[in-house]
Amino acid sequence: MSQAWKRVEVIGDCTLYLGDCMAIIPTLCKVGAVVTDPPYGINAARSRNSQKHGWRDYGGGEWDKERPPPDVIKRIVLCSANVIIWGGNYFADLLDPSQKWLVWDKGQTDFSLADCELAWCSFDGAVRRITVSRSRALQDGKQHPTQKPVDVMAWCLAQLPKHAKGPILDPFMGSGTTGIACVRAGRRFIGIEIDEGYFDIACDRIRRAYSQPDMFVSAPAPQVPQQLGLLEGGEG
Repeated sequence: MSQAWKRVEVIGDCTLYLGDCMAIIPTLCKVGAVVTDPPYGINAARSRNSQKHGWRDYGGGEWDKERPPPDVIKRIVLCSANVIIWGGNYFADLLDPSQKWLVWDKGQTDFSLADCELAWCSFDGAVRRITVSRSRALQDGKQHPTQKPVDVMAWCLAQLPKHAKGPILDPFMGSGTTGIACVRAGRRFIGIEIDEGYFDIACDRIRRAYSQPDMFVSAPAPQVPQQLGLLEGGEG
């Protein structure tokens, strides 16, 4: 039987897999929560790759030409009782109604792109909003066209229920921002990325997060990777 992933890197409390999330997810241990930002299917790789209006050229690609297939989104929702999916409005036909949504207000009205982004939550609670300039991602060292600011993802983790204690899974890791937020919060992290270029970027950014930890958070000691087993739903 062939291995589900092409490569795995263990960096502190972060375990990063290069490969297809649909093949890798069934091999994982139980997770406490899923926090992810899938491709929305808005062709961001092509619409944002010019330097017109100050956009950096991130290169093209087909990764955002279509949103992930419905079975991928449905499988992700089954990974845990605690799931946050950014771009939830693009997957509304696949997700159950929810009273709790997260709103990232980008602090700029009537820009050429959306003023806000929305995250669907699988758990109950009040709608919450954070205002962080879209330019904050540039200060973080933006290397992906849809990379969110670390501050947004750190706030996102803080919205999870208190009982969601297990590792955080991001099956669309991209450049690793969720992982960096987990490093700063002292949380275990499992990231999956299918694109080798972005996988390498995520590994580098997470290593640097450990080498320059937040002054208020102690860098967690490296741990032996958990034994692989079937993924179970529910809280970690």
